[in-house]
Amino acid sequence: MKKIIIVFLFVHSFFYGATAQKWTNLFNGKDLKGWKQLNGKAKYTVENGEIVGTTVADTPNSFLATEQDYGDFILELELKVDNSMNSGIQFRSLSKPDYKDGRVHGYQMEIDPSDRAWSGGIYDEARRDWLYIPNANPEGKKAFKKGEWNKYRIEAIGNIIRTWVNGVPVAYLVDDVTPKGFIALQVHAIGKDDKPGKQIRWRNIRIQTDNLKPSPTDNTPVVNLLLNNLSPQEQAQGFKLLFNGKDFTGWRGVHQTKMPDKHWSVVDGTINVSPSDGSETGNDIVTDQQFGAFELTFEFKLTEGANSGLKYFVNEDFDSGGKSGIGLEYQVLDDERHPDAKMGVVGNRTLASLYDLIPSYKLDKRFQRKIGDWNQARLVVYPNNIVQHWLNGFKVLEYERKSNIFNALVARSKYAKYTNFGAGDKGNILLQDHGNNVSFKNLKIRELK
Repeated sequence: MKKIIIVFLFVHSFFYGATAQKWTNLFNGKDLKGWKQLNGKAKYTVENGEIVGTTVADTPNSFLATEQDYGDFILELELKVDNSMNSGIQFRSLSKPDYKDGRVHGYQMEIDPSDRAWSGGIYDEARRDWLYIPNANPEGKKAFKKGEWNKYRIEAIGNIIRTWVNGVPVAYLVDDVTPKGFIALQVHAIGKDDKPGKQIRWRNIRIQTDNLKPSPTDNTPVVNLLLNNLSPQEQAQGFKLLFNGKDFTGWRGVHQTKMPDKHWSVVDGTINVSPSDGSETGNDIVTDQQFGAFELTFEFKLTEGANSGLKYFVNEDFDSGGKSGIGLEYQVLDDERHPDAKMGVVGNRTLASLYDLIPSYKLDKRFQRKIGDWNQARLVVYPNNIVQHWLNGFKVLEYERKSNIFNALVARSKYAKYTNFGAGDKGNILLQDHGNNVSFKNLKIRELK
C-alpha cells in the first residue's frame, strides 16, 4: 500500500507540475530592467523593492511599459496611491508613430481613489474612452482601500477581460479590438495648478501566460461589445438573445401574427427601422413572449432628429383599434433636434426617460454619445416592482411600478384613460417605428425571480 501511495504521489506531482500555472515576475525589485518609459516625463524610480511613480508638472500622461508584449495573461500586482491622484494599469496597449504621434492607447484598469470609486473599471486610453463603468457593481466599487496597499488582478483570456480589486470582482468586459500589447504603469498628467511630487507605488508585479485557467463565473454584470454574442458569464446568469441577429424569429407586428412588410430589416446583424412618411400606425413590433420581472440590455443608434422607443409591459388590449402598442416606454430620442424633448412635463420625454411620466437625469456631456454612435441601455424590473433605466453605464431613473406615486403620475399623463396602465404582471417588449431611422442591436434578456 505504501508503494502504491508513493507511486501515485509521484505521478500526480509529475502531471501537476507539467500543467500548473507558473508566475513570472515582471519587476525584479532592484531596477527597471525590462521596462521603458513612453510619452510623458513623470519620474519612475525604484525604492525598497517598489516602483515609484512621481508626478511632474507640464507633461502629458506618462507610462512605464514592458518591453515585451502580452496577449492572453493573468496579471497581479499591489499598488498604493496618493488619495488625490488618478492612475491606471495599461494592458494590451500600443504606441505607434502613425497613431497620434506614438501616444499610448489601449485598455486600462482604472486606479481611482476619488469618491467616484471607479477603481477596477476599464478605460480605453486615447481611443474609445470608458468601456466598463462599475456603477452597476456596488460591491466592486467598495473594494478599493484609500491610503492602503491594494491588490489588483487582470485576466485577459481571448475576448474576455476581467478585473478584481482586493479579491472582489469589479469588471467583466467582452471586446476584440486589441488582442495583444504591452503592460504599462501610468502616472497621470496633472493640472497646471496642481502641486507636483505626488506618488503612486507598485510592487509584487507578476504574470502568467501559459496554462491559463479563467476564474469561475459570478454575478458581475457583463458589458459585451461583440455583436449578438453571449459570453459564458451571461449564459450562466441566465441571459438569452432577444434578437438572433439573422431574422425576426420571436417577433411580430403589434396586433398581428407576422412581421410588418415595411420599414423593418436586419442589416449586418442589427435591427434597422428605415425612415417613412412619419406614420407609426400599426407598424411597431413586439416579442411573442411576455415578461414580468426581467433585466434587459440593448444598444441603440440614432440618426439626426430621430424618435423611437422600447416599451415594456405592453398590453395590446389597450388599443383595440390596432394603431399602436401601449406600454411603459424607455424613450429613445435625439433631444437636441426632436421637438418631443421639449414637450411633456419637466423633461419627461427626453432620452432614457420613462416617457411622459418620469424624466431621466441628464448625463455629463462626456457620457452622452454623439448621434450616429451606439448607446448602451439597461432596463431592470425587479420582482418587487422597482424599475431602473440605465444609459451608458449610469442609472438615470428609478421608480416603483404600481405604487401610489406611480399611479398619481399615470393619472396626470396621456395614459390616464387606460385602467391599470403599466401594472400588469407580464407584458410584451416592443420596438417602436416612429417614422425615423433608428437601429438596435445586442438585445439580451434574463428573467428575474
